[in-house]
Amino acid sequence: MRNRTLGCATLVVLALPVLLWPPPAGGADPAAPQRAEMAGYLLVPHARVDPKYNAGFSMYVAAWPLLKNYPGQDFQSGLFGTWMFSQYDGPKPEKAYSDIEGGLGWWRDTRFATETPKFIMGGVALNFVEWANGPGAGKGRDWNKPKGHYAVAQLSPWVLWPPDGLNLKQGTSGELFGYGYLPLPLIDAKKTTSGKDVPTGNQSWALFLNTGNFKGPVSFFVPYFWSKPTVERSELAGQFLDTRPSDPNKAVQMETQHIPAYLAKDAKGDTYARVAPTRFPARGAGGAPLIHRITAYNRAALWDGVDAWFKGGKPATGAVDPRAAAVHTFDGKGGATWQIYAPNTPRDKKVPLAWNSFATPAALDEFTYGYKFQKDAVASDDGVVTLPEFYRLEKDKKDKERWVVVSPKDVPAETGLARVEFPRRRGPDQRPYTTPDGADTSWKRPGPAAGPFRAKLGDGSVATYYWYRFADQPALLNADLTDADREALQKRVELLHRGWTKERDYLPPPTVGALADLDPAVLVTPPKGLEVGYVPIVTRQAVNE
Repeated sequence: MRNRTLGCATLVVLALPVLLWPPPAGGADPAAPQRAEMAGYLLVPHARVDPKYNAGFSMYVAAWPLLKNYPGQDFQSGLFGTWMFSQYDGPKPEKAYSDIEGGLGWWRDTRFATETPKFIMGGVALNFVEWANGPGAGKGRDWNKPKGHYAVAQLSPWVLWPPDGLNLKQGTSGELFGYGYLPLPLIDAKKTTSGKDVPTGNQSWALFLNTGNFKGPVSFFVPYFWSKPTVERSELAGQFLDTRPSDPNKAVQMETQHIPAYLAKDAKGDTYARVAPTRFPARGAGGAPLIHRITAYNRAALWDGVDAWFKGGKPATGAVDPRAAAVHTFDGKGGATWQIYAPNTPRDKKVPLAWNSFATPAALDEFTYGYKFQKDAVASDDGVVTLPEFYRLEKDKKDKERWVVVSPKDVPAETGLARVEFPRRRGPDQRPYTTPDGADTSWKRPGPAAGPFRAKLGDGSVATYYWYRFADQPALLNADLTDADREALQKRVELLHRGWTKERDYLPPPTVGALADLDPAVLVTPPKGLEVGYVPIVTRQAVNE
């Protein structure tokens, strides 16, 4: 992801400087608080399961506003999520990174961000040559050089996927967002790829959601996304997720790359820090669920029934069979690598935060993970806790530096940190997302069946979309498929559209907490006559003016 660096300065009002983040342009007072950041990982150990559960996963993760005020596009953080890699029979291939990651969060290239997180799919092709965040969303925004832009096909006729990320309902705070990836036999395996003697597998990894107002599959990675790089690297053929099963024993972490902060010294030379108000869900002394029921599946959970259906057998309900699953357990352990540091600080000079002084990892039950927060170390309000904002640089008994929590009243006035503010900001980059408009592009030939339509989203943007026949959507016209391939796929998806309705459970439901909702504006209804075999495709997303 791209990183932008902003300068540091002070804004003087009368005799009292009020320091804003990001600071306004201009020269910086060396005695004033200096721009910094907090970043790192929250690590969530969990028990391993039998490797035979290698056909996808699901999990429930809390969705909440990590920062009290969205501070602009330097802010980047995921919430809790995972990385799903291929499973190998022997040693994994070297220098061949590829997976499905993504999840809930905020990114530097998010153009219409609010305090409420969005969801991206985060598929990574070989060594990041391409990545795919959802239908029409990939690495960069240059449609002349699409890198993952055509990697995800829209499957659901009821959910609109904006290129900026899938929106949750504004104000979501601590509810559980259920999601997972399971392979579907939508596209048959091929012996050639892009005309070369390189195979492409038959696994279409589909994103399933379980939310308060939508349940079911939404979209899927086309197998060509994984195999495309092997046209030039044939020794890697068959090594990626189009062909390989998934490794069920995945890391679960919260990856934070930038939370704004400031550093300052007092008259004695001691260093203090202040970070933007950072919040976590809380529920009294017992803690709030942050991760729930990480589940791994084997092929009997979904694939076998769907495959038999497509071959003429009885219809598959689409409900994932919990009898073909293994649920990871928690033992209450965990770790944190959060650090506070100035820009350009060498890695070995970054100082850790004393996270365990105010937050203790906990197994709320054997399948649910959260934190118990020290009452005297955090402020609590309306189901969330605000972590300590002020820290002092100290040395422990082993003479190693760390940031320890201090009370605001114990921060010397001359540091200026009491006057620092972290206001709500819109990102500076709010250019519209657009798609190719040429008459000879895959967006116009054969083109949509109905539209345009507009949806006013909760993030303040407007999505313009059209209804395409499923097999004629641009992603599938760029998926190395023949016309016959696409027609066979069309027939299979029409079966799904008729049989897999949106109001019943597909993923096993949670046993704790309440479900988060999608932004109601992303839920759509097909036009009359297009209820089966058609999907909504966003062609533009722009500020609502």
